[in-house]
Amino acid sequence: MDYRIIWTETAVANLTAIVQHVALDNPTAARKLGADILAHAEILATFPHIGPAYPRGSTAGVRQVMCRNYRMFYRVMEERITVEILLIWHGARQDPALPSRD
Repeated sequence: MDYRIIWTETAVANLTAIVQHVALDNPTAARKLGADILAHAEILATFPHIGPAYPRGSTAGVRQVMCRNYRMFYRVMEERITVEILLIWHGARQDPALPSRD
């Protein structure tokens, strides 16, 4: 059974800002990048545990996957059969402050 993917407002805002920023120089590349990030998120519906725990060895429930230079942080909620996309973060930036578990 596939998991349902839900995006937090923060993650949607991150994705929008990333695509808009890239579009300033190259609208075609921005559309492709946005589509690639969305495709990576959809993979999590079938393989929710594909990304390693973040930070490594943590039991806080946050995981991450990479898409190009971007890190997608997410949480698997087994009881709800849901993957929650928390935020999208450029890999060159310092580690983000992640939301606490609800």
